[in-house]
Amino acid sequence: MTFRTESRISVAGSIDDVWAYLCDVGRWSEWAPTVLECRIRDGGALRPDAWVDQRAKDLGFNHKRSEQVTAVDPPHSMSFVGTMGTSVARWGMEFEPEGDLHTNAMMWVEVDLANVMRAIPGPSLQGQVQRVSDIEMAAIKAAVEADVQAGAGSP
Repeated sequence: MTFRTESRISVAGSIDDVWAYLCDVGRWSEWAPTVLECRIRDGGALRPDAWVDQRAKDLGFNHKRSEQVTAVDPPHSMSFVGTMGTSVARWGMEFEPEGDLHTNAMMWVEVDLANVMRAIPGPSLQGQVQRVSDIEMAAIKAAVEADVQAGAGSP
């Protein structure tokens, strides 16, 4: 069984502001509640086939996890593949400018339930993923807008 969630939000910042923020993986802990630290393995920019390494905390446990970057289309989209428990999970972000000063942002998550995770009712897990994505999008919006107000955004 596969499920997909989508979270959408309008950000008071240019598409370049939003893109720059999301490409700074060192700041992912500001918006992703399970991410404690994040970096691109071997340094460099966010690019296809790069690995994003994280120190994470979920279900009460600290652990390491890695996600592979599957696509990067500046400043419109980025996507990743990794795991959620024992299942393959894909996620990404898509951005569309709304004039010069606003951006429509969308986060999607797809999970292929496998192994013991099939025992979890799909709608329950999907609802939990949706709630977390909605929280993450609100945090991204708040961070980008704070950066823009502080003058850290693009001109």
